[in-house]
Amino acid sequence: MSAAYDASAWSGFGESVATAAAALAGLLFIAVSINLRQILAAKGLPSRAAQTLILFGTPLITAVLVVVPGQSGLMLGLELLATGLVIGSAQTYLDLNTVRNEEETTQRRLIGRVFPALISCGCLVVAGATLIGQAGGGLYWLVPSVIAALVFGLSNVWVLPVEILR
Repeated sequence: MSAAYDASAWSGFGESVATAAAALAGLLFIAVSINLRQILAAKGLPSRAAQTLILFGTPLITAVLVVVPGQSGLMLGLELLATGLVIGSAQTYLDLNTVRNEEETTQRRLIGRVFPALISCGCLVVAGATLIGQAGGGLYWLVPSVIAALVFGLSNVWVLPVEILR
């Protein structure tokens, strides 16, 4: 069986991702607590903090699903597919219900809010679907999903404690 469709081959990846995502979620809580008053006072920043927590939670949940011992590829595929759809929907809901800041252009909103959900959760859905179908890349789609979530999340963590004070 190819590593793309064998979850046991991904246990090291899952353990590493879970550790990194959990540490970054802790960093987010520190960033929010440092500037809580300013974050709550600014339009859009509370939902951006929530979206960032979801971004770090996505690879954490994904990693936990991947390291579950003995589950079938079909079950893992269904879990990844459902996780991507549910989390992507939650991120989209947060974005649609967030009042736009006067300084936020459509381009910045797309890059900062829409693309993270589209890329991280979209790749997660593709990973689940291709794992179920045993064709098209399988678990290798987790790599861009995790990288996108971490990169977008880190850029948001930078905004919350640093850019907000400018």
